[in-house]
Amino acid sequence: MRAVRIHEDGGPEVLRYEEAPDPSPGPGEVLLSLRAASLNRLDVWLRRGLPSVPKPRILGADGAGVVASLGEGVRGVEVGDAVVLNPGLDDGKHIVGEHMDGTHAELIAVPAEYVHPLPDDLSFEEAAAFPLVFATAYRMLATRAQVREGEWVLVWGIGAGVATASLAIAKALGARVLATSTSDDKLARAKDLGADEVVRTDEDVVAAARELTDGAGVDIVVEHVGEATWKSSLQAVRVGGRVTVCGATSGPNPPAMLHRIFWKQLSILGSTMGTRDDFAAVYELVASGRARPVVDRVYPIAEVAAAHERLESGDQLGKIVLTIP
Repeated sequence: MRAVRIHEDGGPEVLRYEEAPDPSPGPGEVLLSLRAASLNRLDVWLRRGLPSVPKPRILGADGAGVVASLGEGVRGVEVGDAVVLNPGLDDGKHIVGEHMDGTHAELIAVPAEYVHPLPDDLSFEEAAAFPLVFATAYRMLATRAQVREGEWVLVWGIGAGVATASLAIAKALGARVLATSTSDDKLARAKDLGADEVVRTDEDVVAAARELTDGAGVDIVVEHVGEATWKSSLQAVRVGGRVTVCGATSGPNPPAMLHRIFWKQLSILGSTMGTRDDFAAVYELVASGRARPVVDRVYPIAEVAAAHERLESGDQLGKIVLTIP
């Protein structure tokens, strides 16, 4: 088969679209002929060696395609079924593309219980755009922060995949969303996607959050940026509010500001990936049409380096997807 592999850590130039051994399904597994896969920030970190993974490695967590063959003992799935992959194996403890070869390939073998029927009105490209970020956002908002109808949620950097997923899920669960970006075009798009209010990240986000809430502050902050936004996150959230954290793209070690945490009695909730129950919940939201993935741009898999460059540029809004012949 053809696959995108890395043989060393580095920039987009280390991505090689090349021949690789065909996988075969073991007992309880299915072999998927992939039609589309998406990029996640995880792929960039792994490519850079943060952490470094065994080489050669096929990157890619998300994928959708057609069942090509069945391993011994598989029931409930048939050859030819169109499916989408839940990349959080072992309830999110092992992630496709990080702990095993991933989806940026023509074929992949995965446990049968982690494939689900392609929702009726989704293309392969749209289906490949939702699993990892939607499971991550659902766990942050519903499982960890226990978002309630009518609450205000601050979502930083609306162009990111986890941010657009957080917007979709928060709205599907009845919350109100304040979205930020340094791009006016992205803020306009966020409004089109259902954001209740928007504010430029380089303006006074804290003041905007307080104005919307009669001075109290937002109920929940979706924090995935880190050092650049942490101080404002702690200022923008209300007394007794929740800050749920899944990443730190601008740096992992901001000042702790413990005085704000204890004085405001905040809950700081770490969160990563999602369990099978989390995925089942977001799958239902997507399949029912209550939440929709956002595709930014689609590239042929042979142009994977350009896709990585776009993701690293920060110009995207939503998910960058690869099509696989």
